[in-house]
Amino acid sequence: MAVRKKQAKVCRICHRVVEGDACVMCGSSNLSEDWAGYLVIIDPRHSDIAKKVGIDTPGRYALKVR
Repeated sequence: MAVRKKQAKVCRICHRVVEGDACVMCGSSNLSEDWAGYLVIIDPRHSDIAKKVGIDTPGRYALKVR
């Protein structure tokens, strides 16, 4: 019997990967399961990538959300 892994949802507003039914960062419930690219930001103050994409809070983010 195959176990199906639950698809992670991503906020369409701030691109943060979320666990529940609403984004903990912006409060939006506008979520998508259709996304690509995975970015983990640990220290946004010292991350050139975080600065380039405009992220100022540590967390997991999607690069593209449809």
